[in-house]
Amino acid sequence: MPGPVPAPAPEERPFSYWENAGGQAEPSFWNQGPAAEQERRAEREREPAAQEPAPQAKKKREPYLDNVKFVLIALVVTGHALVPTLKAHSAEAAYLFIYMFHMPAFVLISGYLGRNFWNSNAKINKLVDTLLIPYVVVEIGYALLRFALGQKWTLTIIDPAWLNWYLLALVLWRISTPIWTRMRQPLLVAVVIYMAAGFSEISGDFSIDRFFGLLPFYVFGLLLKPEHFDLLKPLWVRITSAVVLAGAAGVAIVIAPRVPLDPIYFRYSFKAMDMTWWLGFGVRAAVLVAALVMTFAVLALVPRRETWFSDLGTRTLYAYLLHGVVVVIAKDQGWLSFPWLYGPLGVAAIASSSLALAIVLCLPETRRLFKWLLEPRLVWLYRRPSPAPAGPAGTSGRPAGPEGPAAPAGPAQESSAAVPR
Repeated sequence: MPGPVPAPAPEERPFSYWENAGGQAEPSFWNQGPAAEQERRAEREREPAAQEPAPQAKKKREPYLDNVKFVLIALVVTGHALVPTLKAHSAEAAYLFIYMFHMPAFVLISGYLGRNFWNSNAKINKLVDTLLIPYVVVEIGYALLRFALGQKWTLTIIDPAWLNWYLLALVLWRISTPIWTRMRQPLLVAVVIYMAAGFSEISGDFSIDRFFGLLPFYVFGLLLKPEHFDLLKPLWVRITSAVVLAGAAGVAIVIAPRVPLDPIYFRYSFKAMDMTWWLGFGVRAAVLVAALVMTFAVLALVPRRETWFSDLGTRTLYAYLLHGVVVVIAKDQGWLSFPWLYGPLGVAAIASSSLALAIVLCLPETRRLFKWLLEPRLVWLYRRPSPAPAGPAGTSGRPAGPEGPAAPAGPAQESSAAVPR
């Protein structure tokens, strides 16, 4: 007796994966037509509203790196204000101590915050909005200021004026980021380039000299992860850091009258510093190591909790770009050249005044006053990014890459740079 007739196998349809992915059918050759569309619409209406994903709460900004940025910007203002009194031993020692690490630390933090820079259209737009536009504005502004103070009119966009070098160098570091993230040993390559740059008379045009001179710090920042900052939390690390900085201050007091300041600017060749290649190599390596050690000592001592200056650290762009106007006027009028400023008391007075100036320039009122000039909204300049097609399981369709999805932000949420926030 013949057995039961087997049921016909269901018809296998190509691309059926896209019908079942994520639990919801996608329009395809097999489910098109008015009837199918009505059925899908009715099914969506029957779904309970509770299944709709709730909007995620905005993550609170972590204060640690904002604290770091404010401490560093206060040191930037202090260093620039000390220049007229550098003939005094105390002022030169304080200047040497500050310049040994404050810009390397800024560049390192900029590298850390730029790890995922090319993953965001908004951050790429900031190359223009918060770096190139302010650069041009400040160049023209300082030219007008010098002319108003009786100096000759000079304006050279390709040769950054004074503190403006950082904005242009940061653009170059940002552009080079994909290269470093693709290398097997990026830090080693950056250090080799840094050492080899001492042989060349590199022009200051477009901040190329500083780009190479501070390159290892930016690349080091790119390699850092949030857990690396956690290594600075233990009490013994903070105690050691305090001892290191105290020792560095003592060394600066001892050697300040005996050493040139050129190496701490991270821009001059061996020839320009009147050094043999072997001496230049030794000095360049020593400065690199000292700057890194002092940078991490400062990072260990900066508080991680919310402080009175945490909010100020979110607007360091304004302090960086605007304090130069006050310092230039003070120098021109002789306010920083009173005889009593040439000594320890003068250093304390200049540092206190610089801190007060940094606070004022980081206030929200200062930002509201100058935002139209230093952070213009240029939405009209960019094309709207086309929406990514939905992929399987409700994903965006954009591949996560070989390393998976982007890592969450570290001690502070990502920003374009350390200074321009």
